[in-house]
Amino acid sequence: MRRIPGLFLFLCIALTVGAQGVSTLRYAHMNSKQSIPGLQAAFFAERVRQLSGGSVSIEVYPDSQLGSLQEMAEEVSSGVIAFHHNTSGAIGALFEDYGVLDTPFAYRSVDHLLKVVDPASPVMIKLQAGLLKKSGVRILYTYYFGARQLTCDRPIRKPADLEGLKVRSIPFPIYQTAVEGLGAIPAPIDWALTPTALAAKVVNGQENPVNIILDSKLYESQPYLMLTSHILAVHSVLVNESAWRKLSSAQRDAISRAAAGTSAYATKLTLDKEASDLASLKSKGMKVIGPEDGLDIEAFRSRTLGLVRERFGAKWGEYYKLIDGVK
Repeated sequence: MRRIPGLFLFLCIALTVGAQGVSTLRYAHMNSKQSIPGLQAAFFAERVRQLSGGSVSIEVYPDSQLGSLQEMAEEVSSGVIAFHHNTSGAIGALFEDYGVLDTPFAYRSVDHLLKVVDPASPVMIKLQAGLLKKSGVRILYTYYFGARQLTCDRPIRKPADLEGLKVRSIPFPIYQTAVEGLGAIPAPIDWALTPTALAAKVVNGQENPVNIILDSKLYESQPYLMLTSHILAVHSVLVNESAWRKLSSAQRDAISRAAAGTSAYATKLTLDKEASDLASLKSKGMKVIGPEDGLDIEAFRSRTLGLVRERFGAKWGEYYKLIDGVK
């Protein structure tokens, strides 16, 4: 889809009020309409319309129409857009500590992850305060994005199999560390350019939840899927604080109720679809390699956690204690 010109973008503001008193806000993201992230954004917009009695209208711009991952993060901070969802590490561009949530092999289970990202958890209270102070955005809601899995143009079973291979990473430090920990050379590439880079064999592989792999048809260039589950991830939906404060209390209440419902909807949708999406990928011809096929999860885990301790232990040690303490 055509991207709106930059000059036009920066003449826009996140919130406009029409003649009938309808507040119109922009929600920009990088995913397709058909993906779970795209579906939840549309679901959220419709629920806000319903619960606000039509007084709030959310315009959704999918497929990186309004910029790269970095640009959209900056746009929600500056107020060009009102809403944006992204991975935790990418939100680290606004407040570095937020990237701690996407530390590889940090969670005991999906249930543990969801307890950590609950708004009332000590981890999220600390991160929310820092994000709001540093970048002028607040966390509206989170939802389970899925377990990130490795795909490649050849079978991989242990870190040594990735030696010398390039694997696309989200262009932020925690993801580059994850890819390096798995054994590959991280190639930081914006998501919008990734399918082309894989098809052209600029990189050998990438890592993402199965829903994104299926929705983006990565099976066309990536014949192998390794069930590393190296990051259990959430997407966080952000709202610009200035745009938020310009809304009436009734409008904010409607948005908050829509947010809670969307969080539950998207999390359930992801959990329900992980198995069926994996089956669909198999039907498309992907060879799936798991522990029963010789995938050495412990080798990936120990190598990756060694790099995490070396690079982030001093910086995020307090967060890691809080995460481990969530029961």
